[in-house]
Amino acid sequence: MQKYFMFKELGTNYRREIIGGMTTFLAMAYILVVNPLTLTLSSVKDFPDALRMDYGAVFVATALAAAIGSIVMGLLGKYPLALAPGMGLNAFFAYTVVLGSGIPWQHALGAVFISGVFFFLLTLTGLREKLINAIPIELKHAVGAGIGLYITFIGLQSAGIVVNNDATLVGLGDLTAGPTLLAIFGIIVTVILMTRGFNGAVFLGMIITVVVGMIFNLIDTPDKIVDTVPSIAPTFGAAFSSFTDSSFYSMAMLGIILTLLFVDFFDNAGTLVAVANQAGMIKDNKLPRAGRALIADSVATTVGAVLGTSTTTSYIESSAGVAAGARTGFASLVTAALFILSLFFFPLLSVVTAAVTAPALIIVGALMVGSLGKIEWTKFEVAVPAFLTMIAMPLTYSIATGIAVGFIFYPITMIVKGKMKDVHPIMYFFFVIFILYFIFLQ
Repeated sequence: MQKYFMFKELGTNYRREIIGGMTTFLAMAYILVVNPLTLTLSSVKDFPDALRMDYGAVFVATALAAAIGSIVMGLLGKYPLALAPGMGLNAFFAYTVVLGSGIPWQHALGAVFISGVFFFLLTLTGLREKLINAIPIELKHAVGAGIGLYITFIGLQSAGIVVNNDATLVGLGDLTAGPTLLAIFGIIVTVILMTRGFNGAVFLGMIITVVVGMIFNLIDTPDKIVDTVPSIAPTFGAAFSSFTDSSFYSMAMLGIILTLLFVDFFDNAGTLVAVANQAGMIKDNKLPRAGRALIADSVATTVGAVLGTSTTTSYIESSAGVAAGARTGFASLVTAALFILSLFFFPLLSVVTAAVTAPALIIVGALMVGSLGKIEWTKFEVAVPAFLTMIAMPLTYSIATGIAVGFIFYPITMIVKGKMKDVHPIMYFFFVIFILYFIFLQ
């Protein structure tokens, strides 16, 4: 085992890898609660229950997708990088596709499955790198920041801090309501923990908020702590049922698949580079075994869709494990084992409400917006497309719309600026695709 993971070459040992793997799990364990609540649209009270995904099944799918993805990454990519259903992508799945477009969740899972297969093929052929390189860095950063604003907006809504206002579209909610006060408490606690540099601050903040919620009777006390694993039958294989429905084959679904592909492209690549750089694994500006790591991501997404969850991707929280000493894929195996173990703690995790998970959405969103600092705002021709990409996501409640707007304006501003030749031909292709997107989907 030590030889396979190159412990000696990387200057590590079992103790450091185990501690690193445990730290990564604690840093990202919040997804076990946030993902089921997001995909089941728990914060949307008037959504028909018959159209919701099963909470227990999504919980199991989330844990298994994270475990399988992390195992494949650990064994194949050999990186201390854990995977799980991605934040932002799960919000896109639930709020844009299912709630906003009225598309059945089975169809949404089908789109995730196809995007995973395409991702795998693109990685094998090398086209993935060409597509990524064709998109200007400013738009890449804008997409990340826009998703951060989007999930923060969802978090504020889930907390009851931001509510509907007929006069101004949105307004300040009732800050004296119990669940809202609990969410505000959770935000404050999590911010304090994050500021003090606690590993797993988001997860610890959720635990403290749950305890306080139970004390003030805002959250139900679980009858059990450990129990049998919930059935995954309601979601397992549901993605395949969409392929026999003629309504699945539409321009709307094509736009959804392209959006899933696009966001996962940059989310995974950016996380991989960031964590590998932190671990000192980048040599001569090259990332060893990069192809294997990208394959692990595509396999995890495909398997996750079959199980019943949104796109599975690499987690930046893995950097917490690296900071604790993780240097090899063995740490990812440790993280995977803990995700499997968490399956038996469903009763404890199932009592968590949107008021508890809202702070996680808000804090993670704040971290994602940090990419704004990497955009050259003094260059108007790139500042406008970047800004429109970012701001359109929360204001239109759609990641896809934000991407489309930015990709339409970028060629326009660059041509007017006299920089037509600086725009990659693929960007002109995207320009046409997204024009058609608005024509046929609006």
